[in-house]
Amino acid sequence: MSQDNQFIFAHSQHLASLTALRVNMTAFRYDRHAHEEYSFGVTLAGRQNFFCRGGFHSSPAGSVIQFNPGDVHDGHAGDNASLDYAMLYVPPHELTPLFANAAGERATQTAPLLPSLVQDGELSACILALVQAVRGRAGSIEQEFALYRLAARVMQQAGRFEPDGRVSRVDRLLLQARDFIHAHFQQDISLADISAAANLSKYHFLRLFRQQLGITPHQYVISCRVNAARRALACGESAQDLVYRYGFTDLSHLNRRFKRIYGMTPTQYSASLIR
Repeated sequence: MSQDNQFIFAHSQHLASLTALRVNMTAFRYDRHAHEEYSFGVTLAGRQNFFCRGGFHSSPAGSVIQFNPGDVHDGHAGDNASLDYAMLYVPPHELTPLFANAAGERATQTAPLLPSLVQDGELSACILALVQAVRGRAGSIEQEFALYRLAARVMQQAGRFEPDGRVSRVDRLLLQARDFIHAHFQQDISLADISAAANLSKYHFLRLFRQQLGITPHQYVISCRVNAARRALACGESAQDLVYRYGFTDLSHLNRRFKRIYGMTPTQYSASLIR
């Protein structure tokens, strides 16, 4: 294989059989083939030419490629130039319940037939966020939520997305789930762990939690971790000492999350305290 062609796979340690792929290639052509999974790709640089479902397509930078399970396709770099793209392979058993949940349908409803090529910046961002989460070995709940966002956007594209309604009363079961998060946020907890505390199915719980509390479980866990880090900083601890204690992947991850809530980095926050 030419040294100009790079194929880097990363397998999720939390979502069964979900795989991310980063590719940079020039002199390579895929044979026609089909996958058992759903495939979602974003062309990052160059142009990807491919055949799918009886037609030929050309994907410039920023475009999203989608293959349904069983779609026969091929692919190569167009214009004899370098091609850079990211791809996700998601098994149907991971996506089908999410499609149904996002659409407010039973899981037995027919999944949408995905178009082969679309221009959608929001969908592109969802795909790349999940690729990064898998490659960066992000926590379970972060990867699960990234996959949910992707599925919800696909259903919006299909015209079958049902927005969350407004609910005024916080359910007792969700309060149990919230208490569970407070007790375990330092651990790598998953949606399954939290939903079990509420005695609800995983994806029904995710939708209900967001409806009633106005925030996703993933966002709530991050909030708890950032708040704990802030309290530790106020006690004189350094940001570096808090990274792994509170479930962040590295210091830049803590900095990014902390700044989104408090408007400054942990180090800036420590420096601002009057002691």
